[in-house]
Amino acid sequence: MNFADRPLSLSISALSRVEGEGGISIEVEKGKVKSCKLHIFEAPRFFESFLIGRHFYEPPDITARICGICPVAYQVSSTAAIEKGCNVFIPENLWQLRRLLYCGEWIESHSLHVFFLHAPGFLRYPSLMEMAKDYPTEVGWGLQMKKAGNALIRALGGREIHPVNVRVGGFYSLPEKKELKKLLDPLKKGLDNTLAALKWMGSTFSFPPFQRAYRFVALRNDASYPIERGKLYCGQQPVPIEQFENFFKEEQTDYSNALRWLGNDSTPCVAGPLARFNLNYYLLPPFLRDILKQTTLNYPCLNPFQSILVRLVEVAYAFDEAIRLIETYEPGGEPCCIDFKPCASLGQGISEAPRGILYHRYHVDEQGIITGAKIVPPTCFNLVSAEEDLKAWIESHPHDSIENLSADCEQIVRNYDPCISCATHLIKLTFL
Repeated sequence: MNFADRPLSLSISALSRVEGEGGISIEVEKGKVKSCKLHIFEAPRFFESFLIGRHFYEPPDITARICGICPVAYQVSSTAAIEKGCNVFIPENLWQLRRLLYCGEWIESHSLHVFFLHAPGFLRYPSLMEMAKDYPTEVGWGLQMKKAGNALIRALGGREIHPVNVRVGGFYSLPEKKELKKLLDPLKKGLDNTLAALKWMGSTFSFPPFQRAYRFVALRNDASYPIERGKLYCGQQPVPIEQFENFFKEEQTDYSNALRWLGNDSTPCVAGPLARFNLNYYLLPPFLRDILKQTTLNYPCLNPFQSILVRLVEVAYAFDEAIRLIETYEPGGEPCCIDFKPCASLGQGISEAPRGILYHRYHVDEQGIITGAKIVPPTCFNLVSAEEDLKAWIESHPHDSIENLSADCEQIVRNYDPCISCATHLIKLTFL
């Protein structure tokens, strides 16, 4: 097929193997994309409005319900925002436990995406079940890795889905070291399995020679690879958290229930593993950088298809970091929470959810009641860039069949591991 000289309409009514409900429609004339729309038609759930009138200590439990895959991210960003607004300084030992809990979320979320959602597409299987028939060992790696991440979340958070142990000021209770040490063997096995998977996918998967110039947005941290905290950067430019909503801008479209965020000059941005990897590569441990030499993944990486490898790099980092944090953890009778009285304040918090930066902003009055809330999930940063990838791919493959183009377009969207449910913050109202 050659659509360089004739119109082409490509429509995917429902994306497969992504979280949430979305579709794609693309119109091409004379080899150029005239319209490219990533439809997000899942219904909004109004969490920001739910928060208005609630007490300052409620956001960690309320916002965790936004996502069953990354509830820890919502808890950490929300607590950080309220603590910052009230000038509460959390001791380092509590921050380290938050980081450990977050490692569990990175492990389980990335493992789910890599093995269950993304890898089957590279091997042209319709699902993990078909892939498992031919690759039982490799699928077994993914299952063990995800199970280890879930166990870590349960140990610190109280349960695997929507953990309940995180609170503003710290935790409700701290773990015993003997309980955390029980996790070491599965974590070490998970690290071995992750490295095996990285070598396997990095040496055998075929990655299209596709690159674009991206504007990366991520946290940076002088001491360690950013997870639970850091300074925000857009490319090499630091962005004070207080200027977040001035430096970036929000836009709406008539074909999506998801808000989209761009630079204030309308330039698309990319958040997530590729952004973190390219802005923080030097903070990866030497053993991990050495292993990358045995794969096709290079630094810098501008190929979105290789994001599957970058996610495995982050899983390996999270396993290694979790092992370190458990082995150095020494509970010494410190309080599990810093108590404080709320005050009239404005606070912002950002952490690195598996899919990218997650921003929370809260206004709290002198009684501790929330009067304003803003939540920007990472998928909102990636939607425009995903559409730009789709346009570039279609225009550079004029001879492909509709079937191949459709499969490739779905894979391009999966490169971003979109969390559509998190991104649906908009509803269009018509007043008669």
